[in-house]
Amino acid sequence: MALIHVDFFSEALEMSTQVEVVLPVAAGGQIGISDVGKRNTYPVLYLLHGMTDNHTTWQRNTSIERYAVEKGIAVVMPGTRLGWYTDMKYGYRYFTHVCQEVPDVCRRFFPCLSDRREDNFVAGNSMGGYGAFKLALRAPERFCAAASLSGVMDVYENTTKRHTSGPWPTYWEDIFGTPEELKGSENDLYGLVDRFGQKGQPRPKLYMWCGTEDGLYSQNTAMRDHLKEMGWDLTYKETPGDHSWKYWDREIRSVLEWLPAGEKEEA
Repeated sequence: MALIHVDFFSEALEMSTQVEVVLPVAAGGQIGISDVGKRNTYPVLYLLHGMTDNHTTWQRNTSIERYAVEKGIAVVMPGTRLGWYTDMKYGYRYFTHVCQEVPDVCRRFFPCLSDRREDNFVAGNSMGGYGAFKLALRAPERFCAAASLSGVMDVYENTTKRHTSGPWPTYWEDIFGTPEELKGSENDLYGLVDRFGQKGQPRPKLYMWCGTEDGLYSQNTAMRDHLKEMGWDLTYKETPGDHSWKYWDREIRSVLEWLPAGEKEEA
């Protein structure tokens, strides 16, 4: 496997930024690592971080490199700081950056990354779970599946009304605007689910996990019930657990096994 640190200038953000990339290269002689064999292209998982983290956190808190190479899948880990994978009302265009720019730039840098919708997936934890669902629901032509681990599923009811929970007084409004502007918008997962399919888009497959002791558990069960009511292809799991990495390290392996990555092609 190869871990590659990429620094590049983002046109969407108008500043330099970073992405971490794991490539599952053939390495039959590497101790303790399965040889995935040579392929012309690899499926790709865009793996998103949570609110207090950055583009390096998944590799520092889990064994994502080892898990990915065993699956034969590339992993791209971008960073959005506290941007909530959103083209902020007052700030940076993080949705455009992660949804469009990062995949396009990475494919230019690494031609072995597949550009087929069937080979492109997105997942994340906490804020990243919200981002993963939003990317798949807004750009289903790019991502065929999305997974959320302990995701923030309701930014209207449970986030924007808590004005004291952000690092500065106008934190939520700078990102999403007023609660009235957010509700039902393209940044509201419930609004995206309810309006989905009006343009004849293909539905992405969805996966959710949340611990039963997690503070976001009620958000996840509410979204689970809503998605089932709307007829979505949803895989839902819950186990004892809270909002911590010892569970996300375990559950990302289940996500990788669930991904419809397809059969390996011939070299």
